[in-house]
Amino acid sequence: MRCPYFDAGRCRSCTLMGEPYATQLAGKQRRCEAALPDVPWLAPVPSAEGGFRNKAKMVVGGTVAVPTLGILDDSGRGVDLRHCGILQPGIRAALPTLAAFATLARLEPYDVPRRRGELKHVLVTESPDGELLVRFVLRSEGPLARVREHLPALLATLPHVRVVSANIHPEHKAVLEGAREVLLTETATLPLDLGDVVLQLPPRSFFQTNTAIAAALYRQAREWVDEAGARSVWDLYCGVGGFALHCRAPGREVVGVEAAADAVAAARLAADGGTGGGEVAFVAADATTWALGSGGRPDVVIVNPPRRGIGPELAEWLECSGVATVVYSSCNVDTLVRDLTAMPSLRPVRARLFDMFPQTTHHEVMVLLRRA
Repeated sequence: MRCPYFDAGRCRSCTLMGEPYATQLAGKQRRCEAALPDVPWLAPVPSAEGGFRNKAKMVVGGTVAVPTLGILDDSGRGVDLRHCGILQPGIRAALPTLAAFATLARLEPYDVPRRRGELKHVLVTESPDGELLVRFVLRSEGPLARVREHLPALLATLPHVRVVSANIHPEHKAVLEGAREVLLTETATLPLDLGDVVLQLPPRSFFQTNTAIAAALYRQAREWVDEAGARSVWDLYCGVGGFALHCRAPGREVVGVEAAADAVAAARLAADGGTGGGEVAFVAADATTWALGSGGRPDVVIVNPPRRGIGPELAEWLECSGVATVVYSSCNVDTLVRDLTAMPSLRPVRARLFDMFPQTTHHEVMVLLRRA
């Protein structure tokens, strides 16, 4: 895959851009196999090279009349990347209209060096059905009246926009968003139809950025859970319920645990509208605290932690819990190896690379652990 932005030196975010995809995938596989050399590795799950990313995180620069959507250069000036080739086509098609909306609503781009302006980011997520969730990250509530005033025009131009919100981010910090979200549409969640399961995504919740690979990841977890004959499953760090709802089955009790209350509410909404039988429940709690205090021992535990891994407390609990099977999904093989070292009674018996992030060195790995 070639990228004119990369070739021109305007954006270097995709560090492997231009390298043949087969070479990229083989390099990631070698790195992961070297980290876990004694584990049988299944064939890696490849991705499309481009047009795979379901979420755009566009920094806003430029002026009210001519806003840029992309990144900032070293001097804080906007670099427009609205035709980025790794974004899903529906997102790329919507970005010019969203830039025009910023002009119409007189949303002054936030000037980082001068610390003034309002519109910091435009965040767009596309569902498998082509519907969009759009978020405007603003420095203050000042422009909200203008956003509301012109929102009908935006929805008329982009009728497949299902959810719109404003995130209020008053601090001058290098973080993507603030703590307050203002919903601007009646619909609060974006449905993500993955075939077997329809998830519900609220504005502030996490979902993997590559829908096809996420679906493959969920299917692999379900296959391993079914193979274990599990009658009880815990999905820790469950987010909006992807693993938990895919593992739902008659005669099986599934519990998902997630710290973010809005994600838990969305998981419950998806569970209520889904099928598959069995019992499924979602709890808003810290995964480690909940597991340590639960007093229970399921047949299978699924963990899908952030890059920092599950940490020593949860690793120690899993080591001593007597849980027979653990499915560990990781986006950082280094913290994965650290956590597995802390759980010697749980032996890796199978592993697989899922290429969630083509054109970069990042990776997603799933490991099946069984108690020795």
